[in-house]
Amino acid sequence: MSHTNNIALEQQETILILDFGSQYTQLIARRIREQNVYCEIHPCTLRLSEIKAIAPKGIILSGGPASVYEAEAPKIDAKLFALGVPILGICYGMQLMAALLTGGEVQPATEREYGHAPLRILDASEPLFDGLSAEFSAWMSHGDRIGTPPIGFRTIGETENAPIAAMVDSDRAFYGLQFHPEVEHTQDADRILQNFTRKICGCHSAWTMRAFIARATAQIQKQVGDERVLCAVSGGVDSMVLATLLHKAIGDALVPVFVDNGLLRKNEVAEVVATCEGLGIPLIAVDAVDPFLSALVGVTDPEKKRKVIGAQFIETFRSAVLEMAHDFRFLAQGTLYPDVIESVSVKGPSATIKTHHNVGGLPTDMPFELLEPFRELFKDEVRAVGAELNVPADVLGRHPFPGPGLAVRILGEVTCDRLEVLRAADAIFISEIKAAGLYDEIWQALAVLLPVKSVGVMGDARTYENAVALRAVTSSDAMTADWARIPADVLARISNRIINEVQGINRVVYDISSKPPSTIEWE
Repeated sequence: MSHTNNIALEQQETILILDFGSQYTQLIARRIREQNVYCEIHPCTLRLSEIKAIAPKGIILSGGPASVYEAEAPKIDAKLFALGVPILGICYGMQLMAALLTGGEVQPATEREYGHAPLRILDASEPLFDGLSAEFSAWMSHGDRIGTPPIGFRTIGETENAPIAAMVDSDRAFYGLQFHPEVEHTQDADRILQNFTRKICGCHSAWTMRAFIARATAQIQKQVGDERVLCAVSGGVDSMVLATLLHKAIGDALVPVFVDNGLLRKNEVAEVVATCEGLGIPLIAVDAVDPFLSALVGVTDPEKKRKVIGAQFIETFRSAVLEMAHDFRFLAQGTLYPDVIESVSVKGPSATIKTHHNVGGLPTDMPFELLEPFRELFKDEVRAVGAELNVPADVLGRHPFPGPGLAVRILGEVTCDRLEVLRAADAIFISEIKAAGLYDEIWQALAVLLPVKSVGVMGDARTYENAVALRAVTSSDAMTADWARIPADVLARISNRIINEVQGINRVVYDISSKPPSTIEWE
């Protein structure tokens, strides 16, 4: 399997973010994209020639865990500062700016500064701080600080432990911030980044999903020509929006394949088929329930489940393709921008972007060229594309669902009977939180069938049956999550319905673990 030149965006206003390993780097990009300004994240090892080719309107140097005076600390070519574009250094990026420019000095702070800190603006006329209060709460996370700013810089912000919390060289439009303007904990955080991209870099609101659709449609048509495109559809947000965009671009040259592996939620197969019919997409549905369940007999380890399911998917998909009367040159995948970013190391110039196989790990010997229209998009942008394409709101708002399906929500062996029990319990859980108006407030909700039985009493008779755990979390990105505070009366109604309506369950528990330390899924 090989890459073609993936849907490359034509030259447009771009903010370049150089990543030095900060946990917040993706947040910088998301905040800027939300302002309808296009930006890209690249490792700090990006060559100067490559930076010039991007022709950024401005450059942001991210934070990072290193100290600039360490031998192994990531660096950049100092010639970057001669490109004549505005530069914003955040935390480590600010310190690196001070270390590389003449006259600057970085030193260990006498007191490390983590969390909220009141920041005082010393020059309210600076465009970076336009519209901000004279003092605001900033989010700090640093052990080093600027001792002396480089020649040409002056201090424009301070905190108690960071006398140089913000600095500027107005002539060159170089800015340094010791705090993190990208995190929501910083007051008026969006305003600071907006001031940089709009007022200082001169960017416009050109990055919209409507514009992306028009551009991507034209580029898909140009790239694909008269060839056919194969696309695996799972029913999830990414694959449904991808299939819709491709169908808009190339019509019936798209061949979408949906594999029913027997591990889906209640009525999910019918819902996926109906959604595709409503969108005018001619879906090919493959019934592979028996092969998948046969392959899972006796398998209890979660990692082995994933491998078995992945291998069976490859076999099923390969067989389905071979039975078709068409030859295919392209395979479309819903690779997202975070997939691309996370596969790039900031450690050195040998870093490469790896191929991501979102359709279940298809083998490299399948003769396809990958088509990845969404590799520049974040998840929320894919949803926005879907809304522009009139994908139903209930599809766009669906909670995340694991690739191995219900197999990793059944602890222990997967059987037909256990699947039916879990499907019924899960359907009740989801229907009740929807009825209570809570579904859209929850990032993910699921039921887990536990490998234990407990004693109960029903109708004066002793029972010894399964226990099910309910899990619901709130989150913005799934990196961290908190358990959802579902009202007690709603939980009581859910529990009563499951115990009374689902044969084989006599106990319901609610998981109140946060991530970390617990993961969202149990397996």
